[in-house]
Amino acid sequence: MNRILHILKRITGVFLITLFVTFLSLTSSAQAANILSMRIGQQVSSVRIVFDSDKAFNYNVFLLSDPKRLVVDAIDCQLKKNLHSDTNNLISSTRVGNLNDSDKRIVFDLKKPALIKKVFTLPPQGTQKWRLVVDLALSSERDFEAKIGTKYAISSSKTQSVSTASNEKKSSSWFSSSSSAKPQSRKKIIVLDPGHGGKDPGAIGAYGKIYEKNITLAMGKELKSQLEKKGYTVYLTRSTDIFIPLRQRVKIAQKYKADLFMSLHADSAPNRNAKGLSIYTLSETASDKEAAALAERENKVDIIGGVDFSEYSKEINDILISLSQTDCRNKSSKFASYMVSEMKKSVKIVSDTHRFAGFAVLKAPDIPSALLEMGYLSNKGEEALLKQSDYRKKLATSAAKAIDKYFSDPEIAALY
Repeated sequence: MNRILHILKRITGVFLITLFVTFLSLTSSAQAANILSMRIGQQVSSVRIVFDSDKAFNYNVFLLSDPKRLVVDAIDCQLKKNLHSDTNNLISSTRVGNLNDSDKRIVFDLKKPALIKKVFTLPPQGTQKWRLVVDLALSSERDFEAKIGTKYAISSSKTQSVSTASNEKKSSSWFSSSSSAKPQSRKKIIVLDPGHGGKDPGAIGAYGKIYEKNITLAMGKELKSQLEKKGYTVYLTRSTDIFIPLRQRVKIAQKYKADLFMSLHADSAPNRNAKGLSIYTLSETASDKEAAALAERENKVDIIGGVDFSEYSKEINDILISLSQTDCRNKSSKFASYMVSEMKKSVKIVSDTHRFAGFAVLKAPDIPSALLEMGYLSNKGEEALLKQSDYRKKLATSAAKAIDKYFSDPEIAALY
C-alpha cells in the first residue's frame, strides 16, 4: 500500500509540474503582443513605417549593410509570417523570421542608403490600436555607413535583455549569413587640397618670389602626417606639382567619401601691410545658387554621394539638394569655429577670421568643406614665416586639434 501511495504521489507530482509548465506557457502566450498589420507611408525623401498591435511591445531598431537593411526586432511579440511592403522609394521588400520562441525579426531591404530618424510608440486613440512608428530618411552613403550595426540601435529600453547580436546566429536559416550586426568602426576620412599646382602657381611672394603652390603642398604633407598619427585616413588631392581643375578636386573628395574637406591656400593683397590667417566656408547665397545649378544638370547621379536623383522630379531634386547643402553648410561653419578657436592661440588671425564666399572647391553638397588662407604672401613677415617648416608645423598642429574637436562635437560624433 505504501508503495502504491508513493507511486501515486510521484505521478501526481509529474502531473502538477506538467500542468504548471503548461500554465506558464499559456500565460506567456497571452501576455505577448500581436502585430496585426503594417503600413508604409511615402514622403518626399523619407518613409514612415507603422506597426499596429494590440499591446505595446519592446523593440530594437538598427541598420545593416551588404545588402542595405533596416532591422526591427519585436520582443515578446507574435505576427504574421509575411508583411506586405507598400510601394515606396526606400524599401524594396520585407521579411519576417524568428529570433527565438517569443521574439521576431522584421527585415526591410533598402533600395538606397537611409538613416533612422525617429522610433516611438503611440497609445490607442479612437479606433486606432497601439502603434510602433519608425521614420526612415534618405541619406548619403557616407552617413549610412557611419550608423551601421547594433551599436547604434534605437531600443525601447536601455536595459533590453535580448541581445540582437547573439540572436543573429539563431536566425541564420532566414537571415543572410554573409552579414554581421557587429558594429563597424571606421576611421574618419579627411581630404586635404593643396591649392594651385602645375601651370597655376597661385600667389607669388612679393619679396622672396615664393610660389603659393609650393607652400600649400608642403603644408598639406605636414598636416597629413600629423592627422595620420592621430588615426585619421587622409588623402591629398595632389602630392606633386600638378594642375587639377577645381571641380575635379571636389570629385576626388567625393570619390574617397570624405567626412571633411579642407583646401589650403596663402593669400595676397595690394596692401602689403595686410596679414593674418582666415578661413572660408560657403556662403548661403553661393550655396543656393549652386543647389539650383546642380539640380539643372542632366546627370543627377551622385550629386550627393550614393544617391541617385535621376528618378525624381526637378522640384524634389531642388528640395533634397538644398537640404543637403544646408546641412553641409552648418557642419562646415561648426568646423570653421573650431579652426578659429585653435588658430588664434598660436598665430596671427584677421579680425573677421571666419568668412564666407562661393569658392568652387567648397561646393560639394555632401561633404563639410572649408578653405584655409594661411597668411599673406604679399606681406614680408608672413611670407618669411610660411617658408619655415616649423611655422607650418605649428599651423598643422592647431588645425589637427581643431579637427579633433570637430569630430568630438556631440552633434558630429553622433553621426559615427
